[in-house]
Amino acid sequence: MSRYEVRIGGFGGQGIVTMAVVLGETLSLIDNKYVVQTQSYGPEARGGASKSEVVIGDEEIDYPKVQRPDVFIAMSRAAYLEYVDGMREGGILIVDEDLVQIEGSLPSSVRVYKIPATRIADMEVGNKQTTNVVMLGALAAITGIVSVEGLKQRIAERWPRFKELNLKALELGLEAGRRAVESSQT
Repeated sequence: MSRYEVRIGGFGGQGIVTMAVVLGETLSLIDNKYVVQTQSYGPEARGGASKSEVVIGDEEIDYPKVQRPDVFIAMSRAAYLEYVDGMREGGILIVDEDLVQIEGSLPSSVRVYKIPATRIADMEVGNKQTTNVVMLGALAAITGIVSVEGLKQRIAERWPRFKELNLKALELGLEAGRRAVESSQT
């Protein structure tokens, strides 16, 4: 991996920035990669479209912005519509299937994975605020770009009071990601 670009989009309040920060911290502090994380959101913050991006490399990163994402995680319809353009050929699109419908044209080689992240967080974890952690698990299972053990360690360090809840969300996300990969291969 010389340079790998991840874009995460959703609406304010979904933990989009936190998701990218945890991903970046895990990759940098535990997996020993070079990482740059950036974010942007509209003035309405909560409820408006927001995005966060992570650029990952084995060498120092010369340009901190995502140009053509290898992975785009869409957690809201508005973010999908606003940020889907420019995906790399052969890229990976991961969507929260209850919130995002695939619309428009994607490069034909883009692989699409649908994860019921909000539903898993709400119904199986019992806390909608863990949706971003569910999606981090799915990302890890689908792409393999970040170590699962590293994510577990970082989540435990970052949220010691909510460690068990978030580790459960991560595990359920990993399972959902593995199922999505298996079903795409049949």
